[in-house]
Amino acid sequence: MKLSSLTLLTLGFLFFSLKANAQDLYDINNITLIDIVFVESDWDAIMDANNAADDGTKLIGTVTINGTQYSNVGVAFKGNSTYNASNAKNPLNIELDYVSTQRYQGYETLKLSSGKNDPSFIREVLSYEIGRKYMDMPLSNYAKVTINGTYYGLFSSSESIDGRYGERRIYANKNNTRFKCNPVYGSGASSLQYLGADSAAYLNSYELKSDLGWNDLVTFTYNITNDIANAETFLDVDRALWMLAFDNVTVNLDSYIGPLKQNYYLFIDDNGRWVPIIWDLNEGIGGFENLGGGPPGPPTITTLTQMDLYLRSMDATYPLVQKLLSIPRYKKMYLAHVKTIVEENISNNWYYTRGQELQAIIATEVQTEPNAIYSYANFVSNLDNQVTGMNGAFGVAQVLNGREAYLTGLADWSLIAPTITPLTTIPAVITPNSTVTFTANILNATSAYLGYRTFVGNKFEKIDMFDDGLHGDGAAGDGVYGASIFVGASDIEYYFYADNADAAMFSPVRAEHEFYNLHITSDVVINEMMPKNGVTASDEEGKYEDWIELYNNSSAAVDISNYYLSDNITNPNKWQFPAGTTIQANGFLIVWCDQDTLDPGLHANFKLSSGGETLILSNSSGFAINQVTYPEIESSSTYGRYPNGTGPFIRMAPTYNATNSYTAVSLAENVISYQFSVYPNPTNAIVNLALNNQENLIYNVYNLTGELVLTGNINEKTNFDVSNFSNGVYIISVPELNLSKKLVKN
Repeated sequence: MKLSSLTLLTLGFLFFSLKANAQDLYDINNITLIDIVFVESDWDAIMDANNAADDGTKLIGTVTINGTQYSNVGVAFKGNSTYNASNAKNPLNIELDYVSTQRYQGYETLKLSSGKNDPSFIREVLSYEIGRKYMDMPLSNYAKVTINGTYYGLFSSSESIDGRYGERRIYANKNNTRFKCNPVYGSGASSLQYLGADSAAYLNSYELKSDLGWNDLVTFTYNITNDIANAETFLDVDRALWMLAFDNVTVNLDSYIGPLKQNYYLFIDDNGRWVPIIWDLNEGIGGFENLGGGPPGPPTITTLTQMDLYLRSMDATYPLVQKLLSIPRYKKMYLAHVKTIVEENISNNWYYTRGQELQAIIATEVQTEPNAIYSYANFVSNLDNQVTGMNGAFGVAQVLNGREAYLTGLADWSLIAPTITPLTTIPAVITPNSTVTFTANILNATSAYLGYRTFVGNKFEKIDMFDDGLHGDGAAGDGVYGASIFVGASDIEYYFYADNADAAMFSPVRAEHEFYNLHITSDVVINEMMPKNGVTASDEEGKYEDWIELYNNSSAAVDISNYYLSDNITNPNKWQFPAGTTIQANGFLIVWCDQDTLDPGLHANFKLSSGGETLILSNSSGFAINQVTYPEIESSSTYGRYPNGTGPFIRMAPTYNATNSYTAVSLAENVISYQFSVYPNPTNAIVNLALNNQENLIYNVYNLTGELVLTGNINEKTNFDVSNFSNGVYIISVPELNLSKKLVKN
């Protein structure tokens, strides 16, 4: 069929949107443009001297990012092994707030890596993309830098990990303890070994990034060594296991499991647990020059690809590995995570297709770069092959394909894990303040548990599941496991876990990073809130106040006279709706949160906290029907349900008094990041689609005349045959998420 003119305009927008997003600092589809102007013509020598002095001094210049100019910006060279005064191009640290407070899209610092030890120029960006599927890790893309009007170089640009990162990504207050775990160069190691009660023993091994925290670190290292059985009270264990699995699978040796035990951060989150975050992946995928613990000299491709699956697990100088993997359940969880990373990124060749896509984005700039570390021929070749004469610069495919071949051949790989098939809850429709039973068909298991929480910033609570006929699980021994919890008025995030004597399984497999959502059914729900309303919408007095949007999920009007709204769980009846307040069928209602209760319209007697809090909606009897906890929200963005009215909450662009849509202000500000892949591409047979999304969404395939040639459903993975298509270019789109990819049929 032919598309309407409106649909053709929409299709055109899909092409345009890739360019319109170029202003996003970490938009992977576009290269960030950074222009630096120094008054000094000898800026390179000055920055070399500043680096040698190592006193934090930066050279001040004017920096323009994607057309937005900032003055009095501090610029410095960075890096240890990747910096050298004789280099034509060195890594850069750009501090926008060096002199005064200024930010670009909420970011204060830009960190740019030069690509040393990576002729392919994809290791850092690709590694971060893989890792973000399983844990919180920085965003990363490419940046072209000009200095004083001359093209200086192409860099990978990765999100800085600071106090603001902790607030928006891992629910750690900016005042919480945090450390950068990089030892003083040539001294110490960020091993997490307990070195005694005197914090002075740790000074050369860790860099304190918060005002206080040395005593916290000492206690943490003591607990790792002496109280690992209670690890979940002081450590985000699942995130630590994902980190160790990622480093091992991707042969990331410039890391905690490498010889220098470095390149990660530690935060204490708002649950009081330490959270590790991987940082600095420019020498990932076998790009680091030393395996450690073996013969001197650079590693061989064999030593890299056949690296021990449980590397360092018997080494007391790596207590995070040794102690965690000494717990049988944690070791099985670790193996499950390793398998997931291999199966989702290497066995299906995803990494290779993605590597080709990344190289295509930067190919032109690599060809014209004046201070390139490697030639364009090296760039093209290194996706597959080692660059001759370069230590450690093995081909990306050499490392990852070899790693997969080795791991899948191990005896532990053949251990049979349980299978988990989630079943419907009992009852299927959940009302507020009721008991719900979660069930799953679990085979080949000896134990299982349910992990659940009511807010993404909380840790998961865990309760055992049983197949004994006594826990809402049907008949004893029928393979159906059950567990019941009492739910209030908050939606539930949950996952399943099961293990046996040999192996373990999660459902979904990316848990705890991904999870299922259970919606608490209510006609009227809190749908969106905006604690920092700058210019989005004004009230009847023309003032831009905080607001909450309610939504009526039902097909009939609902009278909410004398309902209550509150931001205080100890005082749920804080503000009462006036008599005669009604929400129309599938309609919206705005409540201004400004304490101006005498103004016309609906004005609550409280304001919203931009740092996050809990909101409660109760009926006229004081019975809570909806409760939502929201995190810190940046100005000009909101926290709303997607899909509208029933879905989980995400940070989004405001949709005041209108249907919510997935329009993130910045991926860094959002808890959901969609990755859409099409492979192999080009192809003349089967094409695979992959989308890291749990919803069953529609995809459409168009030819360049605007004709819809195919439509179908995509839910994480699907495929279709293009052998009957005419040769040429097609556009595959997922309209609900505003995602599109080009497909070439040859």
